[in-house]
Amino acid sequence: MVSLLFAQASHSLGLNDVCDALQLHSGPLSTIRGATAPSRNGLSHANKTRPAEMAEKLFWGVLEHLGTIAPSFRKGKSWGRLHRFKCAIYAMDSTVIELVANCLDWAQHRRRKAAAKCHLRLNLQSLLPQCVIIDTAGEHDNTRARELCAPVKSGEIVIFDKGYLDFKHLRALSERGVFWVSRAKDNMVYDLLDRRALPKGGKILADEEIMTRDGLHGRRIVALVEVDGQEREMIFLTNNFKWSAQTVVDLYQCRWEIEVFFKQIKQTLQLADFLGHSANAVRWQVWMALLVYVLLRFLAWQSKWGHSLVRLFTLTRAILWRKIDLAGLLHGYGTASGSFRFLGQPEQAYFAGF
Repeated sequence: MVSLLFAQASHSLGLNDVCDALQLHSGPLSTIRGATAPSRNGLSHANKTRPAEMAEKLFWGVLEHLGTIAPSFRKGKSWGRLHRFKCAIYAMDSTVIELVANCLDWAQHRRRKAAAKCHLRLNLQSLLPQCVIIDTAGEHDNTRARELCAPVKSGEIVIFDKGYLDFKHLRALSERGVFWVSRAKDNMVYDLLDRRALPKGGKILADEEIMTRDGLHGRRIVALVEVDGQEREMIFLTNNFKWSAQTVVDLYQCRWEIEVFFKQIKQTLQLADFLGHSANAVRWQVWMALLVYVLLRFLAWQSKWGHSLVRLFTLTRAILWRKIDLAGLLHGYGTASGSFRFLGQPEQAYFAGF
């Protein structure tokens, strides 16, 4: 686990990279419960044989522990369009992680491609994962929708793209008292029950009550949404009949945060070069990447870090082997205390010697 966490924090490119770097820093490494640098064959064997369920249990255990010692970190806070809601709001989506096709037959996705897929339910208030499923990319998204939404409680809100549309599942969510917001497919067949009054001068084009052929009673909203500087017509679905149409549109736009989450972990952490080719090794590395993300989020919350996750990661990587109070450093480092500008000093106004 220490080796894989180091591989994430240092962006190691392979097994030799990890083992050599840990061997060169064997002194500081030994202070972590007497840890020793692994051999290349030993680390490769562990990646293949040690069950990835250990990494999964560790991730959820750490997340629960951090939530126990800091409840406000786990709960998060409402922001932007979400400020009017007091209940938990989740976004659900998946991302494809490209792999090496000629080495990973188990993850063959297309003729010359291999990929794994990470299905995730993200809490939009805390930006922390609540449910994660790591599998091959060959499965359609809606086959995992029931597992992702199983722990969602009555009164909570789930937002997802039309890839997760399954009318039987949506009807089951409605019966459980779970509110959901999604987009409609172009070929959706339904019966029109009623047309609602539209706000004047707005961008809501239609607000209708419908019934699908599968017996789902829902609400269909057509609105103009700005995308890349241009307005596009989009169709939304929900099972809530009390919200305004604009609230439904605003909720769906908050789903973009899960796209930002996937972008952050792919660009910041090590999910491009894998240390093993087996399914077990890939799952270990993905779970360790998610664990590093949660730890960085906790550091940012603890030190009131005011900048991006990328800058926090690069700073942490730069002082990885130094014995230093990281929380204290982040709290007073650069502009992290709240100002987003570097303040000039008097000595910068002249050249030394003149």
